[in-house]
Amino acid sequence: MNDISIYFEPVSIEGVVFEEGSLGESNSIYTNSFPELKKGDIAFFYVPEYRGVISEKELKGKRDSFRYHFANLYPSFNWKKNIADLGNIKPGKTIEDTYFAVSNVVAELVKHEVVPIIIGGGQDLTYAQFKGYEKLEQTVNLVSIDNQFDLGLPEKTITSTGYLSHIILHQPSFLFNYSNIGYQSYFIKPSELELFESMYFDACRLGAFNQDFKIAEPLIRNCDILSFDLLAIRTSDFYSIWNNSPNGFYGEQACQIARYAGLSDKLTSFGLYNLLPEANSHASADHLVAQIIWHLIEGINNRKKDFPVGNKSGYSKYRVTIQEFKDEIVFYKSDRSERWWMEVPYPPKSGSRFERHHMVPCNYEDYITASQNEIPDLWWKTYQKLV
Repeated sequence: MNDISIYFEPVSIEGVVFEEGSLGESNSIYTNSFPELKKGDIAFFYVPEYRGVISEKELKGKRDSFRYHFANLYPSFNWKKNIADLGNIKPGKTIEDTYFAVSNVVAELVKHEVVPIIIGGGQDLTYAQFKGYEKLEQTVNLVSIDNQFDLGLPEKTITSTGYLSHIILHQPSFLFNYSNIGYQSYFIKPSELELFESMYFDACRLGAFNQDFKIAEPLIRNCDILSFDLLAIRTSDFYSIWNNSPNGFYGEQACQIARYAGLSDKLTSFGLYNLLPEANSHASADHLVAQIIWHLIEGINNRKKDFPVGNKSGYSKYRVTIQEFKDEIVFYKSDRSERWWMEVPYPPKSGSRFERHHMVPCNYEDYITASQNEIPDLWWKTYQKLV
């Protein structure tokens, strides 16, 4: 692995005493020497970069006290993966320099199968997280947990509320699908929803999520990159002077999302953004950040490794024929986890960059929809992108 320590500054824990058996006692923390990383490890770091926050461009200081709350938590009995705290990314002279540092770190970690968890300033850092995949020669799925789409305009500077258009239009293009989970209709322009539909992107409204979490689970299970805007959590559960929305996710829902993301065999990086400095930091918000990270790691340690590739002897296979439709829809149900996938009839070619999207996570309800002679929306959107 190339040396990425040049991008970091160490953590000062002088005088801090961790309880026996706590994560602080067992984790590798960058204090004097940079942690040694190996395949399968989990590494988190903080990025004190706020110049992309559109509401305030002169934010100063750090907001990394979450790491002490995290260090005082305890691992589950079955955790086997090493966890490393890499410290804080040193902000560059320009915000583009910080993007460069973050993207290089993400690229190096993902390339060596270390899962990076980025905790940081503005959600514009999602762009840097995404850029880290540019040289990996694969298309990726991005999921954003957010109450808005944060599209912005491609001719405008990237900001925490306007970065997505830069990802969509990035060349060379390696974004296969984008999904938003948790948007609130009164924050969204009708033209933005029309754009999402025309590009066959997925959008799950907060109300629909609250009614049935299962509609969002396949989207989370299918993502390579997840970006979580902490300001999508209701202010009563994530108190911050920057968060004044009475509606949003509950704290336990945020933890649930993180755990399901961790369980996904496809997820290779996770970003937790808009943890911004303020005059009077509220300890409960930092506690919640620590618990979200804990649940993500809990999911990673409990991955089922049941993505249906190669030998499918551990799966139940279901074929559904739909009238006036030339192709069957084939479903697979894992005997290990009882999770469902459906096969989209795209002819995989040698070296095709779309081949890994041929098998799509779904729900039992999608199988029922097909059994009732209807094509599931998720199948149709995926088919449109493949062809």
